[in-house]
Amino acid sequence: MPDLLIELFSEEIPARMQTRAAEDLKKLVTNGLVEAGLTYGSAAAFSTPRRLTLALGDMLAASPRTVEERKGPKADAPEKAIEGFLRGAGLTRDQLEERDTPKGKILFAMIEKPGRPAAEIVAEVLEQTIRNFPWPKSMRWGSGSLKWVRPLHSILCIMSAEDGAEVVALDVDGITSGDETRGHRFLAPEAIKVSSFEDYAAKLKRAFVVLSAEERAETIWNDATNMAFANGLEVVEDAGLLAEVAGLVEYPVVLMGQIADDFLGLPPEVLQTSMREHQKFFSVRNPKTGQIERFITVANRTTADNGATILAGNEKVLSARLADAKFFWENDLRTATSNEGMSAWVKSLENVTFHNKLGTQAELIERMAVLARELAPMVGADADEAEQAARLAKADLSSEMVYEFPELQGLMGSYYAKAAGKSDAVAAAAKEHYAPLGPSDDVPTAPVSVAVSLAEKIDKLTGFWAIDEKPTGSKDPFALRRAALGVIRILVENDISLHMDRFIDAQLVRNKGQSNGDLKANLIHDLVEEIAEHGVFGAAFKTVKARLAEGEGNAAFEALGEQVPDKSVDLLGFLHDRLKVYLKDQGIRHDIIDACIAMEGNDDLTLLVKRARALSETLSTDDGENLIQGFKRANNILTQAEAADGVEYSYGADIKFAETDEEKALFAALDKAEAAIAPAMAAQDFTTAMSAMAALRGPIDAFFDAVQVNSDNGTVRRNRLNLLSRIRTTCSSVADLTRIDG
Repeated sequence: MPDLLIELFSEEIPARMQTRAAEDLKKLVTNGLVEAGLTYGSAAAFSTPRRLTLALGDMLAASPRTVEERKGPKADAPEKAIEGFLRGAGLTRDQLEERDTPKGKILFAMIEKPGRPAAEIVAEVLEQTIRNFPWPKSMRWGSGSLKWVRPLHSILCIMSAEDGAEVVALDVDGITSGDETRGHRFLAPEAIKVSSFEDYAAKLKRAFVVLSAEERAETIWNDATNMAFANGLEVVEDAGLLAEVAGLVEYPVVLMGQIADDFLGLPPEVLQTSMREHQKFFSVRNPKTGQIERFITVANRTTADNGATILAGNEKVLSARLADAKFFWENDLRTATSNEGMSAWVKSLENVTFHNKLGTQAELIERMAVLARELAPMVGADADEAEQAARLAKADLSSEMVYEFPELQGLMGSYYAKAAGKSDAVAAAAKEHYAPLGPSDDVPTAPVSVAVSLAEKIDKLTGFWAIDEKPTGSKDPFALRRAALGVIRILVENDISLHMDRFIDAQLVRNKGQSNGDLKANLIHDLVEEIAEHGVFGAAFKTVKARLAEGEGNAAFEALGEQVPDKSVDLLGFLHDRLKVYLKDQGIRHDIIDACIAMEGNDDLTLLVKRARALSETLSTDDGENLIQGFKRANNILTQAEAADGVEYSYGADIKFAETDEEKALFAALDKAEAAIAPAMAAQDFTTAMSAMAALRGPIDAFFDAVQVNSDNGTVRRNRLNLLSRIRTTCSSVADLTRIDG
């Protein structure tokens, strides 16, 4: 069984495209071969800046012979119908089989397809792959029709076996296949003839080409960390940069350079960002001071002077880049420490649109500041400090440094706030209020940061809900799913109990007011104040509406009263959906979460999570699992009896009518459970409440084993149905167990 080696050799492929391109080559070729009947034992794809390589092991030498059975018309069908079938099958009348079937005699054709040589199939599949390759960006080179990301120079395609290697012949726009490749552009540019993958990989390595991107990355990291360690320093980890640099070189040579003393006073993040974005340099840090002092660059070749010339050029270019960063830094510091301070930046945001229906960045900041102040007491923050932090958190969007490096927003704000003499809490909130940006990011924990971060995310969610810009399918252009998960994680991981309804309603009102010019500011203000007092939108709306004079903004205000409740319910449902995703990753089933969401107070996400976790733990036990069956049995019997009798059995179970020991034991167990569950639920001690509920499993099972609910005695029957009602009521006070699967 031969092995197959393919290499597509071109000008430099952008680093960000290489890994995906290698996988696409593997997928397209292997899928095409398998569809044609050629199977293989192993497949491996590789990429360097100038080549995509695919190696297949133990491939069939030819596709197998196949026989296809094709059903035709009836044997007595019109002659023209039979002739058409024969033409399609490529057979003569005497080659057809006539078979008896329930529908009569039917003609069948057995079409034999002989196997094809592997080389023929490989040539077809590879040409199709090259001509239809899914580059993110490609262009036509030269006069042919071929499109490729960069000029394609050669195609290596050979099948090798024990008796030698065979070139698979193909021609793509004048580029003919062969058995030659080339080594490093500068260190070994001559043609290299190869006979197998092992021969290919070994000769490339001797020609200063490391074929594996993983091996290049490992070499870079090991050499860089060893070099830094030898100087008492450490390399700042950057997995993304490491992967990118590994795609820029075929033969990595690690060099460490100096950063001029003039720039060592820049914040470490500025140095790191400037070097990473513009120069693709790794930052080298002094572990004692945390300061970035040197850089690592990766050359694509060795030189006679051991990289001295390369380093000198890089240091010169870096100095020019860092001079710009230093200029921005010093200008920003002058602004931040001036008499007007960071408020000058906030004022300039009056001219920057946040969203055309939600106003400017300055208006966003105003909403955040008001909301942060309202949230502050709930999260243990000082209200004045939380409001000040919210007003300054986005000020650095107007700074020169953030204009140059947008990824430093928030972080630079914290530096400028400190320079302006603001408190550590205010400075930290500028940096932390965007967090968490990803599922693995830490959430803010400082009270002021928590208040501002929640305000930012709640305003974003309610704002886009107010203007009907919700995520649809996989589309989420405003990252609202991320904002919702951020709210959930901040509340849950900081153990903050917060009723979201009030804040969602208030912020929806503010955002609807922002997007609806017909709503007067005083009405918005009054309604938000009433929401804060009543905690319920409906009552607040009625109170403010009663104050309105006839015709004074009534139409717009009535519309607000109709829209906000629906949007509020919808947004809370969206948060619940994101909570399901969050808890599913922790092993908690959707039906368990649904059982808890169905309970009152489900807008307190932290308590909702505690309830769901406690219920999940309870149902993981034998008692808990079996209790569900007992509960459902009781609920089903009760529901059917109430439907049949036309009454509700919800009161009056009396132990004096109990006839069996099992009935009496169930009365006692329910008394005990109710006595434990009620105070536990009031104290939000869900674990104790769930345990008390699970303890009912035994008495309920014993009751159903020994007692017939539908007794001939009407009084006894009613008493037993009312007893089942106590089971339903007691268990339902913990969670809606009707929503539990099973």
